[in-house]
Amino acid sequence: MKKLKLLIAMLIVSPLYAADNEIYIDQSGSTANIDLEQLGNSNIIGGLNSVAGTLTALDLDGLNLTLDINQIGNTNKFLGDIYGDSVTGLFEFDGDTNTFTIQADPTNTYGIDSSDYNVDVTGNSNTFTLDTGTTALAGTLDLDWIINGDGNNFDFDINYDGATNYVDVDGDSNTVNFTGSGYAGGYFYLDQTGNSRTFNITQSSTLVADWLYINSNGSSGTICVVQNDGGTSTSC
Repeated sequence: MKKLKLLIAMLIVSPLYAADNEIYIDQSGSTANIDLEQLGNSNIIGGLNSVAGTLTALDLDGLNLTLDINQIGNTNKFLGDIYGDSVTGLFEFDGDTNTFTIQADPTNTYGIDSSDYNVDVTGNSNTFTLDTGTTALAGTLDLDWIINGDGNNFDFDINYDGATNYVDVDGDSNTVNFTGSGYAGGYFYLDQTGNSRTFNITQSSTLVADWLYINSNGSSGTICVVQNDGGTSTSC
């Protein structure tokens, strides 16, 4: 590992700071194994769009990275950028009104190939945004979401290169917004139980096949699915 800079600040709640704890990390180099855990409310691992004490970074760069995040509590934030190939992400969030905003290799620095993300969420009214790859670079990505709770919003984009995406949702009033693009196709499996659900799913890999499997149990809600390999604009 060429560079590892880790700053953990324990902040006393005051009119200036809303966060209990903050983690700033800027890492470059290969084969890093990073395990971060925060217990309590209003913590930040930042990052992208950080607030509180003007936190910056969560910026990880390198190959064969492993990042294990555990945030247990409410109104916590996990924000930042991950650049690399063969990235393993183990993300666990227990609580309500938490925010997750992550970009995986948005500038095509490494390509974000052969990565494996597991996101485990238990709680209500959480907001999660994940953008992976740029131009059909998320090669053989394996992305798994396990979600238990109500009123959660999940918005994620993948530029496919033979990626697999699995979502298991249990609860009411959950929203899943997914866009898959690229040039090598992808597989999306959605297993959902609960009422008043909203799904907006677009698969638009160019001139290749995409696969979609939905198993949904519940009453009321809106489901919009668009599959398009011709490059024209379509919508529900």
